[in-house]
Order: sequence, then structure tokens, then C-alpha cells
Amino acid sequence: MAVTLTERAAAHVQKFIAKRGSGVGLRLGVRTTGCSGLAYVLEYADEVKPEDQLFESHGTKVIIDPKSLAFIDGTELDFVREGLNEGFQFNNPNVKNECGCGESFNV
Repeated sequence: MAVTLTERAAAHVQKFIAKRGSGVGLRLGVRTTGCSGLAYVLEYADEVKPEDQLFESHGTKVIIDPKSLAFIDGTELDFVREGLNEGFQFNNPNVKNECGCGESFNV
């Protein structure tokens, strides 16, 4: 499987990297936190480490550490606008439960 970006998410990442002036892609991972156990971590990456898994969608690189891949394999990342709010939305087929506030999940 793979981790993918929608066209909207890829465009948003590319725009931000251009504005930032540097970067090779988006680093996506998970960390232990919250009431359900795991939370997504997003940051712009300046390098790809040898152990990283690399995926590409719509010309944008998605970089994932091997430990996180087990929890997010098959995920599609979208960028959505709802009213005045905007942000990334994770469509992760591995999620079994999410906390009520939407900040954490478990698989």
C-alpha cells in the first residue's frame, strides 16, 4: 500500500514549501498521546533519512518513518476548507476508534 495526498493537499504542501523557501516534502508520522493513544504529526522535511519510506503524489513527496508506517499505511491526506476553518484531513483505513475531540485515534 502507500500513503497518498489528494491534489488539493499536494498543492497546499507545494505552495507552503515554495513560501518557506526550502524543503523536500511533507513528513507524516504518529506519536503516542491523547485519550485514544495516537496522534498524527505533520512537519515539512528538509531531508530524507536512509530509513524513511518515500511516497509521491501529484509531484509532492510524503516521507514516513518506518515505525509510523504500520499505523498509517493506506492513508489519504486531504486539505479541506469548511467555513472559516481549513486544515488537513486524514482518511486512514486503519483507524478503529477516535477520541471525542478528534485529536487522537487507535488502530
